Amino acid sequence: MLTQIINAKILTPQGWLKDGSVLMRDDKILEVTNCDLAVIGAELFDAKGMYVVPGGVEIHCHGGGGRDFMEGTEDAFRKAIDTHMKHGTTSIFPTLSSSSVDMINRAAETCTRLMREPGSPVLGLHLEGHYLNPAMAGGQMPEYIKDPDPKEYIPIVERWQCIKRWDAAPELPGAMQFGKYITAKGILASVAHTQAEYEDILSAWESGYSHATHFYNAMPGFHKRREYKYEGTVESIYLIDDMTVEVVADGIHVPATILRLVYKVKGVERACVITDALACACAEDAEAFDPRVIIEDGVCKLSDRSALAGSIATMDRLIRTLVQKADIPLDDAVRMASETPAKIMGVYDRKGSLAKGKDADIIILDGDLNLRAVWTQGKLVEGTNTL
Repeated sequence: MLTQIINAKILTPQGWLKDGSVLMRDDKILEVTNCDLAVIGAELFDAKGMYVVPGGVEIHCHGGGGRDFMEGTEDAFRKAIDTHMKHGTTSIFPTLSSSSVDMINRAAETCTRLMREPGSPVLGLHLEGHYLNPAMAGGQMPEYIKDPDPKEYIPIVERWQCIKRWDAAPELPGAMQFGKYITAKGILASVAHTQAEYEDILSAWESGYSHATHFYNAMPGFHKRREYKYEGTVESIYLIDDMTVEVVADGIHVPATILRLVYKVKGVERACVITDALACACAEDAEAFDPRVIIEDGVCKLSDRSALAGSIATMDRLIRTLVQKADIPLDDAVRMASETPAKIMGVYDRKGSLAKGKDADIIILDGDLNLRAVWTQGKLVEGTNTL
């Protein structure tokens, strides 16, 4: 089956291609060209001069459409994934908040099953916790939080090949051993929910931690203890040049000025965007999986308003926020939603850019950056075509 998008402004790894076309055969990109003559036998989509860019690679998302990945069921996974696909996410690493081992096993079993399906957007499981600093728990369920335990995490890793990322606070006892172990297994180790200062972050980097979870959130910045000043986790991560970061670019978790600062200091190559969305994203009701969570001011919070607790954002909103509020160029904003997370997670060989031979994961944005169509591996996502 041939599909062709014509009359498009296409973002390629080499830059923008005006008046071009993208030709897809089944699930792959067959050609990206500046010739938009219709190919005989192809199903045509006229982009009318709109932006054609790679689909979003979501590396931190808890749920959507009223369902949470912590439920562990296939129905919950499919509903949440379908919800985000309709908003520009074409690949996803479902995320679990701090969970019990039984919850991890159920979710891993479901994730493994979905990953085996042809054309699946599911690329692996992300465990956000439960090896976190209790003082920085935020929206995490405190009853599951503990120090890293090799008698617990080694059997989990050995059993489930679907786990591609695991987060921890590096100042905890056993965190360095944990980082070394999981990175040796090809799992991304990420710093999260932490009070780490520079020596902790440097030790973490040397032990394999190469990424920072929702940068600026659930971690301290520059601060004082009595009369003396100390660097926080934020400054420490800035000082590790090659450590990558992710930001919740909903304009609330991280203000536009700080989004701009992250972009300026870390650059598009080392900063990506995430939704950190909860079940209540794009849901008919405002209930989260965690009963402590409420929606207020366009964001999820703990009901006592002591902390933010995830977002209701979608991938298209992240791109608009970067461009329209943080004044980041569209090409770099898109790269932060696609190319950079694909590289961080080691899937750039097939995801994250529009190039011949890659998966046909494509979105179309109009001049106001509203989503107009989504393809995932060459299949038009139902209900997204408004060209």
